[in-house]
Amino acid sequence: MYDTRNLLLVLVCLAFQPLVLTGQDLFQPKNCMTVVAGAGEDVPLLLQRYGLSDFSCNITQFFKINKLKEDYRLKNGATYKLPLWVIPYNGKSIRTTLQIDDWKTAKRIETFNVNARKSGLRTDNFIESKKLWVPFHEIKCEDTDVASVAAKSASAKLVTGGQEAISGETSAKGNRVFPIFGPKYAKTPLASSRLKGKVYYLISGHGGPDPGAQGKRAGHTLCEDEYAYDVTLRLLRLLISHGATAYMIVRDGNDGIRDENYLSCDKDEFVWGNLAIPRGQKERLQQRTDLINQLTEKHLRAGQRDQTVIEIHVDSRSRDAKTDVFFYYRPESEKSKDLAQHVHRTFLEKYMKLRGQRGYNGTVSPRYLFTLKETTCERAVYIELANIRNDWDQQRLVIKNNRLALANWLFHALTTH
Repeated sequence: MYDTRNLLLVLVCLAFQPLVLTGQDLFQPKNCMTVVAGAGEDVPLLLQRYGLSDFSCNITQFFKINKLKEDYRLKNGATYKLPLWVIPYNGKSIRTTLQIDDWKTAKRIETFNVNARKSGLRTDNFIESKKLWVPFHEIKCEDTDVASVAAKSASAKLVTGGQEAISGETSAKGNRVFPIFGPKYAKTPLASSRLKGKVYYLISGHGGPDPGAQGKRAGHTLCEDEYAYDVTLRLLRLLISHGATAYMIVRDGNDGIRDENYLSCDKDEFVWGNLAIPRGQKERLQQRTDLINQLTEKHLRAGQRDQTVIEIHVDSRSRDAKTDVFFYYRPESEKSKDLAQHVHRTFLEKYMKLRGQRGYNGTVSPRYLFTLKETTCERAVYIELANIRNDWDQQRLVIKNNRLALANWLFHALTTH
């Protein structure tokens, strides 16, 4: 007869056996760390805070586990999952905890945890707390040589911010650091490659000896070229983060993306290729269109036919004239007209959702402006953001989140056309 006391003893022993998790059980979204987004943080900045921004697979995974569209914007104070697992440490070794064989991977994960403590991201020691932080890129990143990128990251130096920093040929290589965006936004991970093969020429109006239109607000001078530049730079960052080849035609080596309300006026801008900006208006415009036409021809010879010119300005009218964002296209060009109308429709949809009662009065019309007339790229749109002299319109310029929204809406319009 079977001894029921032995059966009971076996069941009790099994109940107190530690649960052994397989690798598949460990690396699940439910084990991902959750964090709160800070004010002004976008996806790259949040990942940068946790040392995850050097690997494009991390940003792709961030969108996946949070069930988000490929959009860098985050809601201030909202909670998000990171591509960073918190795994129960078994007290023996990282390799046996994670069921991996590679010693170098285990050592990098150990270093990651040690550095997280040194930087103040975590207050505990993983050996004592039995909580091991495991970055996604160390376990699941299939498209990146992690050891190679880690080595590059450790020794990487910022380039000077000249034409090499943003040209499409180099934008998808190496440690994606673009000094032209400024220290806070320089790291620009590759969110996707959905714009690969598409070429964009971005012109922010005026610059160098010509500040463009000017307005006054709270004792500050608002210069058209500075606000157009900031919006254009934000748009550029979005485009290259999705694999586009994008050229910032007017450039400033020390004015990155700026979050302050009042942007200092200066005259140190130059054009792509480190060329000085001429004083004469016609010479300035000719210089830019010649450059774009040369680049257009170069990319056409390489088989890249999907090319677009975007020029961004700030208008100047009487102080009491409120103006919504409006657009010009090249006369007699169906492709230019179609693009301008599509961007206009996008802004109409965005404004109606945001402020349906006020409505949206932005216009789209043909005009023989120099850039539209002289560039050979068929798709071209000319954008006026606001009346720089009107108190109401100035809010669209001086408030950082409004400049960010303008860039986001333009990006959405350009990439859904």
